[in-house]
Amino acid sequence: MNISQAAQRTGLTSKAIRFYEDRGLFTPPSRNSNGYRDYHEQHITELTLIKQAKAVGFSLDECQELVSLYHNPQRRSAEIKARTLQKIEQLTQQLAEITQMRERLIRLAEHCPGDDSAECPIITGWATAYPLKG
Repeated sequence: MNISQAAQRTGLTSKAIRFYEDRGLFTPPSRNSNGYRDYHEQHITELTLIKQAKAVGFSLDECQELVSLYHNPQRRSAEIKARTLQKIEQLTQQLAEITQMRERLIRLAEHCPGDDSAECPIITGWATAYPLKG
């Protein structure tokens, strides 16, 4: 199948598939005599794995490792579970950081009059060495 058919099957764009190929994230497709890529079910499976892993926060490098694990008959589910739990912990930490940023922005917005004047403690605080504490 060609790249647009692979894109349709995986829900990825052709551009994303080419990018993933350039990064070496999945098995390179063979080329037809006309030079076009020829995708097979293996590629669809690998691209789907990448898409699903990215959707839950795995980086491209991590996706490449997961594709390698997928093809490794000696893989252990314990290793994949450990990576998943590690990702959960990382996402939990990121969520806490984002929540703190949101709360700080809310407090900062409460200090700003939000009128037609130029005075704004938010921008003034960010521009000084001692920003307004939220």
